[in-house]
Amino acid sequence: MAKVLVVDDEKLIVKGIRFSLEQDGFEVACAYDGEEALQMAKETEYDMVLLDVMLPKLNGFEVCQAIREFSEMPIIMLTAKGDDMDKILGLEYGADDYITKPFNILEVKARIKAILRRNSKKSRQEPQQTKKVIEAGDLTLDSDSRRVFIASREINLTAKEFDLLELLVCNPGKVYSREELLRFVWGNRAAAGGDVRTVDVHVRRLREKIEPSPSDPKYVHTKWGVGYYFRIR
Repeated sequence: MAKVLVVDDEKLIVKGIRFSLEQDGFEVACAYDGEEALQMAKETEYDMVLLDVMLPKLNGFEVCQAIREFSEMPIIMLTAKGDDMDKILGLEYGADDYITKPFNILEVKARIKAILRRNSKKSRQEPQQTKKVIEAGDLTLDSDSRRVFIASREINLTAKEFDLLELLVCNPGKVYSREELLRFVWGNRAAAGGDVRTVDVHVRRLREKIEPSPSDPKYVHTKWGVGYYFRIR
């Protein structure tokens, strides 16, 4: 039974989401402010967190950023309708996806199930994989432990940043369009209805972490008008 944490200060919204998820067999916990949500996330590893942006005490961005310091549990941000900045900031702080309010509960459940299926598939595959360490210049990527080092210094990446870098490093010189990266890294649902700016945001954050000069990349390069590729410069 998947455990979901629903965080929103509007109790009627929480009640509706909880009822619908429990009808589908989910175990649902609820929090109504940022501090309570963060404490619950520290005490329990949830399979999914539905996190509203506008919260008392700590806002959703602060909670998301704090959770990413100790866990990669999936987070879907609930943002105001049409507020692109909320969506971009949510991804900046480590969210896996976002849903705009007002939302259709069927879409919420579909997004949750899609992410859980992808995570479940990865979990089933991991025991069969052999340890895989890739060295490219002074960059070392360990697929088994999901760790990245630059000149022996470990770089702390989010789950999506690692997945993105791993795909590019494993296919040096191959140019991926933003649509292809959405499909391979975020899944088919994202490719069908996602925002390609998601890719740009993650590439920018990845460059800020691994590049000596993000504006003049050494590893992750842009093929203007096409997409992104990995090459040691």
